[in-house]
Amino acid sequence: MAFVEPVVLAAHGVQLRPLALEHEAGLRAAAADGELWKLRVTSVPEPDETRGYVEAALKSREEGHRFAFAVIEEVSGTVLGSTSYHDILPAVRRLEIGYTWYAKRVQRTHVNTVCKLLLLTHAFDTLGCNVVGWRTDNFNFASQRAIERLGAKKDGVIRGHALRRDGSIRDTVMYSLHQGEWPEVRAHLDDLLSRPRGQ
Repeated sequence: MAFVEPVVLAAHGVQLRPLALEHEAGLRAAAADGELWKLRVTSVPEPDETRGYVEAALKSREEGHRFAFAVIEEVSGTVLGSTSYHDILPAVRRLEIGYTWYAKRVQRTHVNTVCKLLLLTHAFDTLGCNVVGWRTDNFNFASQRAIERLGAKKDGVIRGHALRRDGSIRDTVMYSLHQGEWPEVRAHLDDLLSRPRGQ
């Protein structure tokens, strides 16, 4: 039995569904909104690489170290992007949230906050995780701000850690949230989502 089992998570008009080949066209359209694959600090697939992106995610699910979700607008069924649990370590009850990207039109909206609330609630309250982590490119300042806005703590920087899509070597900024910090962070996210949109 896998540590992360298939599940559909939903709140505030957003659904997280286990990523499947049926989401390929929707992912391609979401990535085209802003030509996100051109961003140096992300891992968004180019249009002709979308199927391979989904197939790689499904293979990682079988191997037990990544579980990818399609982010869906509940009313229309439109694919808005993707996010994942990854670096899943059942023995120490730790996983990370990443491989996250959204169509440009929903960036800086409630969508990311909802996704993080859903993923964190499932990780801490259902899976019983002790720690949830994040990692991001040292030049992805928008991602760092978004992670810090959640209430995660910066653990440090791993220098010379990974290759970017352009072949350059990046430093990776690491963050984490512990089980004991979760109630306060959940209250913070609930408060953010209770405000009128745009605040």
